Amino acid sequence: MAQKLKFLKVGQVTVAVDGTKILASASKHSAVSYERAGEMIKQLELEVAQLLEKADPADSTPLEEGLTIPEEITRRQERQAQLAKARAEIEVRARARAAVERMEQEQKLAERAAKQERGELIRGREPQAPKEEPKAKDQYNFTDPESRIMKAGNGQHFEQSYNAQAAVEVQSRLIVGQRVSQAPNDKQELAPTLASIPASAGLVAVALVDSGFYSEAAVQQVEAPADGKASGPTVYAAVEKTGHHRSVNDLEVKPEPEPPAVGASMTDVMRHRLQTSAGKTLYKLRQQTIEPVFGIIKSVLGFRQFRLRGREKVSLEWTLVCLAYNLKRLHRLGAGLKLGATN
Repeated sequence: MAQKLKFLKVGQVTVAVDGTKILASASKHSAVSYERAGEMIKQLELEVAQLLEKADPADSTPLEEGLTIPEEITRRQERQAQLAKARAEIEVRARARAAVERMEQEQKLAERAAKQERGELIRGREPQAPKEEPKAKDQYNFTDPESRIMKAGNGQHFEQSYNAQAAVEVQSRLIVGQRVSQAPNDKQELAPTLASIPASAGLVAVALVDSGFYSEAAVQQVEAPADGKASGPTVYAAVEKTGHHRSVNDLEVKPEPEPPAVGASMTDVMRHRLQTSAGKTLYKLRQQTIEPVFGIIKSVLGFRQFRLRGREKVSLEWTLVCLAYNLKRLHRLGAGLKLGATN
């Protein structure tokens, strides 16, 4: 409808991509950590052993009214099984996380080797191989196991959440791609979120993202997805966090920066892109495009928590929320009047 009414440009679009944390239909208090689950299993084993001893006729001390030894043993064994399942799932997640981190480590090692060949100074420690063992505080939620504990708000507290992603076309401010992720941060989300944009929207020319999405591997995956040749959209991403305040030096007119040397790292290339006049103009669109969309969804539409559980159902719910936002946006753009005029 947006394309038909000329509100949405088709092909060679510029999109701003970001993610926001939406509360799951589960409390973080329904979660257990890997370490705590192990402690509870040992405690339950001890209690089962104590109850079995109590079943001996020689121990005549009765239980409270309404309680029986077989039922109490069964209840503890069922809880043990649930906790064991939680630990097993956490171990699977830890191995999957290690596989991703291993790829990142290999990428960083390759970057360090390339810098060494160019004679550049290498800073920092060599990246260490990831561990496949779960961390003590890795969590499993019994109410919605597919949700995750994530930093919320300004990052000072944690909530049981999903990472809701959106790609917004900068001129119309319509959502053209959306998906739900279980990742607590956006480091691996750029390529799959851009892939969520349907073919009917045409090719994406430019993608604008903040520093949370940036990694050399992620940009390379988007810009040269198949044969290593630049065939995907051009990414404009901050390579580190910067404040919104501009100093007096920032206000002064500056000449266009010198292009990076041949063989420069993607980080240097990205810095150069954002220092050019064209890059600055484009990147300003990111904040004024994506952040109002999430603000309207949360504050105007009042959507701050999923009502369904499980990633598949939550993804459906997010699709409906994005559709509701788009219909509201089309109304603000005057779609009703335009449709009336055509009829």
